[in-house]
Amino acid sequence: MSTPKKAMKVYTILEGKEKKANWKQIGLAFVNSDDSLNVFLHALPINGKLHIRNFNEK
Repeated sequence: MSTPKKAMKVYTILEGKEKKANWKQIGLAFVNSDDSLNVFLHALPINGKLHIRNFNEK
């Protein structure tokens, strides 16, 4: 039986009004056994930046 992959959330962070950050989840990432990542996006960030976090973080 193989070890389950660690899942992470993929966000893009957009600057909103009054410099308030607006986080949008746009996909998922999975950590492989060699610590590389597989990233699956549902959308593309308009600013070209991705932010990847563990599921339990904000």
